[in-house]
Amino acid sequence: MEKRREGSEEEEEIWRQKKQTLIEGVAERLLNGDLDSKIQAAIDIRNILRNSSVKTRSNYTASAAVIQPLVSLLLSPNQRAAEVSLLALLTIAARNDRNKVGIVTSGAVPPLVELLKFQNGRLRELAIAAILTLSAAAPNKMTIAASGAAPLLVQILSSGTVQGKVDAVTALHYLSSCTEAPAPVIDARAVSPLIKLLKDCKKYSKFAEKATALLEILSKSEEGQTAISNSDNGILTIVETIEDGSLVSTEHAVGALLSFCQSSRNKYRELILKEGAIPGLLRLTVEGTPEAQERARMLLDLLRDSPSEKRLASSVLERIAYDIAARVDGSDKAAETAKRLLQDMVHRSMELSLGQIQRRATSCTPSQIPPT
Repeated sequence: MEKRREGSEEEEEIWRQKKQTLIEGVAERLLNGDLDSKIQAAIDIRNILRNSSVKTRSNYTASAAVIQPLVSLLLSPNQRAAEVSLLALLTIAARNDRNKVGIVTSGAVPPLVELLKFQNGRLRELAIAAILTLSAAAPNKMTIAASGAAPLLVQILSSGTVQGKVDAVTALHYLSSCTEAPAPVIDARAVSPLIKLLKDCKKYSKFAEKATALLEILSKSEEGQTAISNSDNGILTIVETIEDGSLVSTEHAVGALLSFCQSSRNKYRELILKEGAIPGLLRLTVEGTPEAQERARMLLDLLRDSPSEKRLASSVLERIAYDIAARVDGSDKAAETAKRLLQDMVHRSMELSLGQIQRRATSCTPSQIPPT
């Protein structure tokens, strides 16, 4: 078994060295060939790496002799040259942070930002994918965040293809974690397209998690809060995410609404209540992540008429549930039993609330139903 593994590693090393020799030959054509030779060399580099194992690709460190001429091709007025260089750079960057950093260090970001403005759909899609890929490496985030790419990515949220929008949201999500940026990566202009995308997507998807995370960031500013509350179904879409989202999405969504109430309870309390947030928040207090549970409790306190009194009542209810559980199952299992008791109470409360709403709806005549 050991000999077989050593033989496999030896074959891998021979194959890697052979690929390295091929790449060095291609690099010579990239540096000194005419435009057609450079285009073919970019195609060859991509094919060589694509036909390598994942391990070989992830361990391959591209030299400046390979990266720099590919970056220069991005500036070519020949669209074919720009396209093949983008594809080659994407392949070099895949699963390799060293190469991602090397590409940015070689000056790839400014031409990529220019390509984001391009009308050629194919080139713009590849440029979005490249910004996304390069943004995944932490050392690159500051450079990309300061490059002017973010406003162009926000525009793509409204005008791009489906894949372009997905990649743009993911890139913005990566860039938003850059704490060194002198200004926020996104502003209130991103709210409207993000709300629309979140409204139309599956709330438990990874895409929804990233979109909701961006909306939570935007909810921390007054401009972002105004944009969300004025957006068509803005608060409702966040409430729906609390009801139907994944654990990550619900944590971000409740965080967004909590920011609203913490900054201006009197202004936003009724808007949030009007969209029916209470049932989802109650469920989140027992079924969300620990952070989401705490945020949901805090938001529920702020949404009630008398927050301090209701907070006391809530803690008393939790204590009663714990005391009952301790008597039934003993102190060792009391916490888990109390949690189940509270879950049952929440579910029962939600069922009763829904039943009351349905009874009111069936008892109304058409003239009694308020206009929407």
